[in-house]
Amino acid sequence: MTPPPPGILISAPSSGTGKTTVMLGLLRALAEDGLKVQPFKSGPDYIDPAFHHAAARRPAFNLDTWAMPPELAGGIAERAVGADIVVAEGSMGLFDGVATRGENGFGSSAETALMMGWPVVLVIDVSGQAQSAAATALGFKAYNPSLPFAGVILNRCASPRHERLARLGMDQAGINVLGVLPRRGDLTLPERHLGLIQAVEHPDLEEAITGYAKFLRDHVDLGAIKSAARAGDAKTGTLPKPPAQRIALARDAAFSFTYPHLLTGWRNAGAEILPFSPLADEAPVGDADLVWLPGGYPELHAGRLAANKTYLSGLRKHAETKPVHGECGGYMALGSKLIDKDGVAHEMAGLLGLVTSYEKRKFHLGYRQATLQAPMPGFDSGARLRGHEFHYTTIVDEPDAPLAIVGDADGNPVPETGSIKGNVTGTFFHLIAEANL
Repeated sequence: MTPPPPGILISAPSSGTGKTTVMLGLLRALAEDGLKVQPFKSGPDYIDPAFHHAAARRPAFNLDTWAMPPELAGGIAERAVGADIVVAEGSMGLFDGVATRGENGFGSSAETALMMGWPVVLVIDVSGQAQSAAATALGFKAYNPSLPFAGVILNRCASPRHERLARLGMDQAGINVLGVLPRRGDLTLPERHLGLIQAVEHPDLEEAITGYAKFLRDHVDLGAIKSAARAGDAKTGTLPKPPAQRIALARDAAFSFTYPHLLTGWRNAGAEILPFSPLADEAPVGDADLVWLPGGYPELHAGRLAANKTYLSGLRKHAETKPVHGECGGYMALGSKLIDKDGVAHEMAGLLGLVTSYEKRKFHLGYRQATLQAPMPGFDSGARLRGHEFHYTTIVDEPDAPLAIVGDADGNPVPETGSIKGNVTGTFFHLIAEANL
């Protein structure tokens, strides 16, 4: 069995500390040093891994202790084989998860680090404090003594005096300082309603990442970071099987949210992925066995999608005899109407009766567990699935038969059951894994 490369996990006490900037700069700086760097993301997230891929020039994968059974986590961990070092990014705060245990844990970044044997580098925003930041670091280091703790990177430091004071506190607490980043207002990534804009939409992504790498190189001890990396036990497992042999996959700025471990598993099993762009008015290839519309931002392109007749007629023709499935944004596009932020109703594919509104926005966020009440592509009725929901759209009408019984991470029922009508299925949750039965 090939031993895994050493790794670290970049985390923080909370969101908004600048860990993504640190992550991207570190990935590129290490790659510039000639290392093969494997990026991972802890938890459910579509957007960050695309930025990681751009920075490391190597595909990034998600690891999720709540949603993924051990055999899937092991199969994903094997993606690091051949790399020189792993750099993973946590989500939210280091110990943030859910209340009810899932497939492998509660979904925290700390669990991912423990599972993989990666020491934690904690990014702390020291703006508004100095020595007191050491109390935060010490608390995180002591909270779970079994979690390997590499040290801290102090972010948004205002001055040399501020740095001296912050370092003094860390020295007194016995915390290793791996770097200190001065405060800069130009190191933010553009955002929209679901977080960062997509990597493909960033106007100057390569220039931005190059700048982050120089910033990290100037202010972080890369040698200490590499020395801190550790490898845990080798993990093996399997990736998901494809739901069909020839899969027409919608792929553009409106439909882009598909987990890399799914596509990799499908391809490794011999399936053909046949991309098409609804925004470019492309129809799915006629001999595809399945059309899959992933999540994305159809609410930003509703008028254009409604006007694209080649795409719509091809999708409708396929649905007459073969399966179509949509996730979140793809589910919305399969419905009858999508109401945009201005209250304008746009005709969608009409393959389902679903009516959704982005004008009446409500935040829907969290893990989802589902038991299918009817088959969907790749799964039989009764299958137990794990995924997550992340959108602002409100359901106005959902008249078709429910596809699944859906609950949140704690088992509380949610109204977004998905739909099935003929050969067409859709869900508001993004599929991560089948539950470990």
